[in-house]
Amino acid sequence: MKLKEYRFWFVAGSQFLYGPETLAQVESDCRTMVESLNQSGALPCQIEYKDIIKTNDGAVKVIKEANYDDTCAGIITFCHTFSPSKMWINGLGMLQKPWLHFHTQFNRTIPNEEIDMDYMNLHQSAHGDREHGFIGARMRIPRKVVVGYWQDEEVQQSIAGWMRAAAGVQESRGLRVMRFGDNMRSVAVTEGDKVEAQIKFGWQVNTWPVGELAERIDAVAPAEIDALLREYEEKYVVTTDALDAVRYQAREEIAMRQMLEREGCTAFSNTFEDLYGMRQLPGLASQRLMEQGYGYGGEGDWKAAAMTRILKVIGEGLGGGATFMEDYTYDLTRGKELSLGSHMLEVCPSVASNRPRIEVHPLGIGGKEPPARLVFEGRPGKAVVACLIDMGGRFRLLAQDIECIQPTQTMPNLPVARVMWKPMPDLRTGAQCWIIAGGAHHTTLSYDVTADQLRDFARIMDIEFVHITKDTVPEELEEKLLLMDSVWRTKEK
Repeated sequence: MKLKEYRFWFVAGSQFLYGPETLAQVESDCRTMVESLNQSGALPCQIEYKDIIKTNDGAVKVIKEANYDDTCAGIITFCHTFSPSKMWINGLGMLQKPWLHFHTQFNRTIPNEEIDMDYMNLHQSAHGDREHGFIGARMRIPRKVVVGYWQDEEVQQSIAGWMRAAAGVQESRGLRVMRFGDNMRSVAVTEGDKVEAQIKFGWQVNTWPVGELAERIDAVAPAEIDALLREYEEKYVVTTDALDAVRYQAREEIAMRQMLEREGCTAFSNTFEDLYGMRQLPGLASQRLMEQGYGYGGEGDWKAAAMTRILKVIGEGLGGGATFMEDYTYDLTRGKELSLGSHMLEVCPSVASNRPRIEVHPLGIGGKEPPARLVFEGRPGKAVVACLIDMGGRFRLLAQDIECIQPTQTMPNLPVARVMWKPMPDLRTGAQCWIIAGGAHHTTLSYDVTADQLRDFARIMDIEFVHITKDTVPEELEEKLLLMDSVWRTKEK
């Protein structure tokens, strides 16, 4: 589904104690809030006013409906009046959708002349939401808490960010990853528990034979290739005379997309160690599929493929781009330390700062023909790199804030797409923290997704989250990880 097709249900809390007039006013106020939020232009998805919960049965009914409505990506609760929390227990106990507890009130200020006991009975979220918050904490249900006046921009932005994370969760729970071949031999971090990944995230990760892909590549019709080549010429700068290599990448793109569409997969992985029957490692082909929204992971890294797809969904429509990425080499000039990221061929052109060039060069590994690929530099700007690692018994989502820059060298003999960045708080400290936390060499880089959204995603999925920021200190992080390890091991039992 497209992000804009999701709906978030607005569910108010109250009770019969205050009489029908108060309940009618609660509904009127909530509908006004929902309409205004939808018209603000700040939210990526629509909010749908659903109901006022006044009884145990009412809570159960609305939660059941939310669980089985595929268009519902989460619920937003707001206790306009005092809503006794025991009547929420049975409903919240079966909640399967992301939950945002919105602590606000209809009026911004306290009206000096108008305030009386009737006003107090109506506008009492200051303690109604605290009762509601208690039951969420008591039941230990993961939820996002947003506090502030509902018309304020920063409050709306907090809701918008959570909406995007919740949409990523919806994508995750139906995600299918196609593996062309297995993992690169003897690599540890690309391995992982696929059964646990399906239990925890909903991912269906399966393998299709490379030989089947090779047969499909050979069967692609020339007319389809010609049409795709015209698209290449319109979007990119073709700087090579080796057009046969470019045509072959078009063959691979068409064939892979056909298999992905056939199986309903939105992410894929491959490896240069398993190219049976193929003439080239998919370079341009993989870049093109990522540009269309597919997730990708090199060397069989299915976790990176899934996370790249999810981050693309979370950041849909924002325009910054997201890509599979790998730290390759460093500039260790004192005081100017930088990381150069790339990945042989497969960096998504959604992050390009200039019009990508199609070039053909020998690869040096894989033992196949020189593959065509898109060459470009990534754009400057604030970004995040993230990776999911299997800690054995649990997953850890690791994120690091970075500042992408214009590359300091032209690198004329490096014919790959690349991004250069400064890790936070600096390369030496950031890399030390990344390694202490067990971070992978494969990541997803996004200019759109924030660490807060990744934290929301991790909270909803009930997995560990680690964030490296400008203020992170290695010794403090090490102590925190030690404590977190004890907590999560206890949860595993």
